[in-house]
Amino acid sequence: MLTLKNITKTYPGVVALDDVSFSVADGEVHALLGENGAGKSTLIKAIAGAIEPDSGIMAFDDREFKKMTPASSREEGVAVIYQELNLCLPLTVAENIFLGRPQAKLYSQKQVNKLAQEIFDEYGFNLNPGVPVVSLSPAQQQLVEICKGISNNAKIMIMDEPTSALATTEVDLLFNVIRKLKEKGVTVIYISHRLDEVFEITDRITVLRDGKFVATINTADTNRQELVKLMVGRELDQSHPTRSHPLGEVALECRNLTGNSVENISFNIRKGEVLGMAGLVGCGRTETAQLICGAAHIESGEVFVNGKKIKIKSPTDAINAGIGLIPEDRKEQGCILFNTVLFNTTLICNKKYMTAGILSGRKRRAVAQEYKDNLRIKVPSLNQMVINLSGGNQQKVVVAKTMAADLDIIFFDEPTKGIDVGAKQEIYLLMNKMAAEGKAIIMITSDMEELLGMSDRILVLSEGRVAGELTKDRFTQENVLTLASGMEVTA
Repeated sequence: MLTLKNITKTYPGVVALDDVSFSVADGEVHALLGENGAGKSTLIKAIAGAIEPDSGIMAFDDREFKKMTPASSREEGVAVIYQELNLCLPLTVAENIFLGRPQAKLYSQKQVNKLAQEIFDEYGFNLNPGVPVVSLSPAQQQLVEICKGISNNAKIMIMDEPTSALATTEVDLLFNVIRKLKEKGVTVIYISHRLDEVFEITDRITVLRDGKFVATINTADTNRQELVKLMVGRELDQSHPTRSHPLGEVALECRNLTGNSVENISFNIRKGEVLGMAGLVGCGRTETAQLICGAAHIESGEVFVNGKKIKIKSPTDAINAGIGLIPEDRKEQGCILFNTVLFNTTLICNKKYMTAGILSGRKRRAVAQEYKDNLRIKVPSLNQMVINLSGGNQQKVVVAKTMAADLDIIFFDEPTKGIDVGAKQEIYLLMNKMAAEGKAIIMITSDMEELLGMSDRILVLSEGRVAGELTKDRFTQENVLTLASGMEVTA
């Protein structure tokens, strides 16, 4: 279906793709793996016609091209679902699905809604074709992107981290969609850092490292350890490092917090503890974090830090109380894209480096360099603009920014979203180090393996309320999903 021959692409100071060659078969699900900065996004942009390779050939069946345009790529049947969604937020779901189609001009709004609903019915999507996309959750917006590809009758569908914003039940739904596409002869190129998904849904795997082709292997003939070694070029001991330090006093206590679509949220976390916060998409996890971190208005309820009642009316109030947030949406809330890695990393801790009101550039640069090295942020210089980094490396900058502020209570909202396995390990180790220093960490994650592997306790939310709490002896995926669905755990 698709053959890439000697694809090379360079940018100033960076070789993004270095003589990459491999092929994708007709009707297969083919994983494309590699660390952040390995060249995956550059490669799919070349296939989609978003960038022009310096050299090489792309062949669709027997038709060869030295470069693609977005139009020629669509003509060859390519549809790309990018990690960063490409939607027109004010328009409706149905309008986004058919946006830009010449024939769509002939349709009434009613007809467009009917066509969209037919796709939803066929693939089991619970979407309303007539609502504005801006009103949807990130997970629902992801489903709209998938529907755009389906409606185009794509021959090759490229999915870049399609499950990064999806809950477990929605991942199952996506996999059913992929299986249906495969039955219809559609080739799926699947990019993900979640290796359990790769083993479940793919037929073959191609690995890139530092812009170079490493290997193509049958999924059934490999294992997690081999894949990790191929991707990072080194052994990783374990996915989730253990902790053994004792827990301290209660660092944060919330009583009956109401506001921002949640109601009567009560919980506490101790110093040195990692509290997992779980639930289905829309359950109120992020909304709860926004309340406590000053990003949303608290209508009622109380917040205590180290036993002292505090008032939080803004993010500054939260930061002054030692509370920080690594937000889920890195582009809109996590970093200032058109500024440097250095600026972003030290953005909320500049006072820490001031002497007599003067900002120390040397100290700022030393801290930024430390977190660049610890998180393996692939960037030629600390003065590089964040907008020019890969999505995964942007996420690392957001994590570095909050960690560098040296706060005592930190919400990690999907901290490893779009992060490669090697960088995940670095973030887990940093989280453990922070916990050992007595910091309290609330980790919001849709990654079940991460939730069960990193948490000391798990707080489960359902429909804006606390549904229950699980201690380590009750950690199972079934128990988490039972509580998340609003039912009681009996065992």
